Amino acid sequence: MPSRKSPRKGSLQFWPRKRASKFLPRVNWNALNSEKALKGFICYKAGMASAFVKDVTEHSMTKGKRIVVPVTILECPPMKILSVRFYNHGKVVGEVLAENLDKEVKRKIKTPKKKSGKAEDFKKDYDDIKIICYSVTKKTGIKKTPDLAEIGLSGSKEEKLNFVKEHIGKEIPVADAFSVENLVDIKGLTRGRGLVGPVKRFGITLKSHKSEKGQRRPGSLAPWHPARVTFRTPMAGQLGMFTRTTYNNKIIRMGKPEQGEFKGIKNFGDIRADYIIIRGSVQGPSKRQLLATVPLRGTKKQLKKKFEFLELR
Repeated sequence: MPSRKSPRKGSLQFWPRKRASKFLPRVNWNALNSEKALKGFICYKAGMASAFVKDVTEHSMTKGKRIVVPVTILECPPMKILSVRFYNHGKVVGEVLAENLDKEVKRKIKTPKKKSGKAEDFKKDYDDIKIICYSVTKKTGIKKTPDLAEIGLSGSKEEKLNFVKEHIGKEIPVADAFSVENLVDIKGLTRGRGLVGPVKRFGITLKSHKSEKGQRRPGSLAPWHPARVTFRTPMAGQLGMFTRTTYNNKIIRMGKPEQGEFKGIKNFGDIRADYIIIRGSVQGPSKRQLLATVPLRGTKKQLKKKFEFLELR
């Protein structure tokens, strides 16, 4: 008989399979290009729904028809600048802290007692500027503790510095980063599932019901020689709370809370800040903090799609 063959179970592309150290991941902002000033924004997952839209995509089979698409609602409270970082050849050469920070931020981080001056007075040589932002979560019903993230800026050095001078100490809305029909990449952590076995974690096949030492485990952990268990062996461990990215999500609608559309969302509550509605699903449970960024590699197939929002189902 021919030998049985099957592909190995469990991709080694994501390794090690352990809980992420922080909720909002680091981003290579230099690899992203944006038409607007901000390259990213902190948002919170409210939930999913079905939306009635009119397909106005050119050469689409459903052009001009009313169709239903799955959508995800993301609440985007305004952000404020915590500090300004100056880079030279990829290394931080200086940082200027903003004044009059919110008390919620002062509780979370230790700020220096002496003032560090103003961003426009920075004297050292630098070739790039990035900002450390925090979300004004007290305007939402999620929590009070803000989330911090480094956000990249687009434009020349002068344009970046002008943006910082205009917006430091002020609230920055999501409209400064995205607009309707833009594509966004969503970065964040998946839903945590805790300790699980190798069948659910790696998708290995169940053994025969007559197996002597259990069905839901690999047949052999390792050979006699070399006498050790390799890291490739599917074993029980952590599943979920992994950093993942969903690419090229189309923004169908952006709105403000005054319209009063979203109230009593399951496991979330009311939306009290600006929001965006994107097509498809994203990782994480309700209230999970996510980082929406400009697309790393926008595809023509997703860019050409156009939908006219009608109503939520």
